[in-house]
Amino acid sequence: MAGPVGEVDNLKVDAPPGEEADDGEEDAEEGADTASSLQGRSQKQQRQEETQEEQEEEEDKTASAASQAPAPSPTGEAKGDVEGVDGEEGDPDAAADAGETGAGAAKKRKKKKKKKGSAGVSTCPGGTGSKVAPARGVTGFTDSYVRHGQTEPPTIPVEDLFEEGSFPEGEILEHPRDFNSFRITSEEKRAEERLQYAGLYDKARKAAEVHRQVRRHAQSYIKPGIKLIDMCTTLEEKNRELVRENGLDAGIAFPTGCSLNHVAAHYTPNNGDDTVLKHGDVMKVDFGTQVEGHIIDCAWTVSFDPQFDPLLEAAREATNAGIRNAGIDVPLNEVGAAIQEVMESYEVEINGTTYPVKSMRNLTGHNIGPYDIHAGKSVPIVKGGDSTRMEEGEFFAIETFGSTGRGHVVEDLECSHYMKDINAPRVPLRLPKARQLLSHISKTFGTLAFCRRWLERPDGGSATINGVSGKQEKYVGALKQLCDSGLVNALPPLCDVRGSYVAQYEHTILMRPTCVEVLSRGDDF
Repeated sequence: MAGPVGEVDNLKVDAPPGEEADDGEEDAEEGADTASSLQGRSQKQQRQEETQEEQEEEEDKTASAASQAPAPSPTGEAKGDVEGVDGEEGDPDAAADAGETGAGAAKKRKKKKKKKGSAGVSTCPGGTGSKVAPARGVTGFTDSYVRHGQTEPPTIPVEDLFEEGSFPEGEILEHPRDFNSFRITSEEKRAEERLQYAGLYDKARKAAEVHRQVRRHAQSYIKPGIKLIDMCTTLEEKNRELVRENGLDAGIAFPTGCSLNHVAAHYTPNNGDDTVLKHGDVMKVDFGTQVEGHIIDCAWTVSFDPQFDPLLEAAREATNAGIRNAGIDVPLNEVGAAIQEVMESYEVEINGTTYPVKSMRNLTGHNIGPYDIHAGKSVPIVKGGDSTRMEEGEFFAIETFGSTGRGHVVEDLECSHYMKDINAPRVPLRLPKARQLLSHISKTFGTLAFCRRWLERPDGGSATINGVSGKQEKYVGALKQLCDSGLVNALPPLCDVRGSYVAQYEHTILMRPTCVEVLSRGDDF
């Protein structure tokens, strides 16, 4: 989630992307196909799975003829059923299973494997996935989470796939600079991590794994023709499901951003916005997951036209450069200089015209605190600026924005993002409705960002807290008073000049005593 530098100019840039003409019936038909694919599995998929089951039966028969002993159970850190014996120690049924050989044992293994999933899903423990994303900008397979025993599509809360304390570690990098070289091998620092930070790390890694699986699933259905409001709703429901939403203890960290083209950040559809994703769009997907206030903020860019590949690569590699240069006691402005050097080494040819890629001068990364997405420090993406240093134990969102436009954003379009001020003053509220709305925001979202769509849900943003009685009615005037009084901050979309294109990539990193951990790193980017 973008962090603007100071006050962003409150200027109009032009009409929103949603007001541009549709591509016609073709996009509408693609949208219908996409919506249908989200609701269930096709008959073709079912036939393929039946064929696969028949092939597995033949393989089991061949294996039984070749060996009279059951295969050992695979092991790993992920929990869940596997294709071997899955009974508990001392279980007579398990012992009977282990004693059987040949086709009989194979059939028992097959039955136990089927028991794992629910209707409409399949599992592939130990697999690596096989589905390629329809969009550009990411690598690997969209169903790679099956290696943890997850279903396809994912339905199992992530905390049920891993033992407590064993959520996957992110990418590990050494702290840069000679004065940090001792850290990676320091026994004292390792002991400090075990004694002081182990629980915190596990919560952050849990949130990161949820984010990876949710975004991987989203990458499978984001394609031209999908309505952005449907995309956001589907992604957010999966986020709630996999994190096992529990009010402020676990849930969504902020609304799903799906900013198009010249819109850099802070756009999510309000109800009634029927904007459709088109083949020629460049969309930034930015969403967050939190566990006990530990926020994972991570984003990538979606495009379908290969002419935008250099723009996406510029933002992705600039983000990686920022991560490589981040470390304890490193000045923030030096990270920004490294980002800008990489970003502005790129150019992109669009429809026959070559554009230099510019780093956004007034957008930044930021540090992250408990329940506080912008905790005070800004990580610039251009040289100059703040020389404050990164410190041990801090979380940072390293995010970069590359633009073919001016490289400067202004506030524009209809506002959808809001957030209660973490330092909100005590202000007497004249309207009873404003007092009621503030109470709802405080108990449902705390100081986490929210959007108008969530206020209008039957649960008002959290089924755990509000049940089905949380929907806010006729709240716009009350919300305006909360913003005018300084209790709630409005976060309008941030836009470059119309006709330009902006790409974004973002990861959350942790300044551990021994190393830098890129918590949100995945096999996609």
